[in-house]
Amino acid sequence: MAESMSLLSGAGSCPCWRVMLTLEEKNLQGYRHKLISFEKNEHKSQEVLELNPRGQVRDKKSNQSLNSSQLTVFILNQFKSQGTKLIPDDPAKQAMMYQRMIEGLGLTEKLNWVVHYEFLVPEGERHEAAQQRHRDALTTELKLWEGYFENVAEGSYLAGPFSLADVVGFPNAAYAFHFGLSPERYPKMAKYYNLLKDRPSIKATWPPKYLESGQGLKDF
Repeated sequence: MAESMSLLSGAGSCPCWRVMLTLEEKNLQGYRHKLISFEKNEHKSQEVLELNPRGQVRDKKSNQSLNSSQLTVFILNQFKSQGTKLIPDDPAKQAMMYQRMIEGLGLTEKLNWVVHYEFLVPEGERHEAAQQRHRDALTTELKLWEGYFENVAEGSYLAGPFSLADVVGFPNAAYAFHFGLSPERYPKMAKYYNLLKDRPSIKATWPPKYLESGQGLKDF
């Protein structure tokens, strides 16, 4: 089945990593994978725009092209009997999974605005006050997530066993620490990160550029 799938992804992109993690957890290896360079503006190439007119990279196609990571991870969970069960049956745990998954998308956005402000906003339009608003919003969000990570333990993560909540949550944590977030200031997120960083699916899909250190969150 996986041999009929193709994935276009950008190195270090949280949405792309979500899809790759889901494929790995569902034992859907063997798909065709093409890495796109954001630095070379390849996400705006004709090849990508034909699949996704928004010019964003996280496209998976088999019989149908999908350009939303959220939608893609749900579609991949059609393989219910294969690999890891990523959507719990228990209604309360399922509700918590969806809650944390959706909130995780907001954290990704707030991280991006701080880390990539200079790339997202033209130089002449940048304002210190606007940047500070983004930093304040991220600080508030990170403190909220520290509470969510309060009770994580081996085998019990954002919504119990590893689930779609963690498919979204772990890339956010890895992204934040890669760009210099202080583990001393956010020890519960650091504990969550350390509990999962050696999980086989995570190690198999680890973004090569994360082997280097970034500086976008060095003051957090």
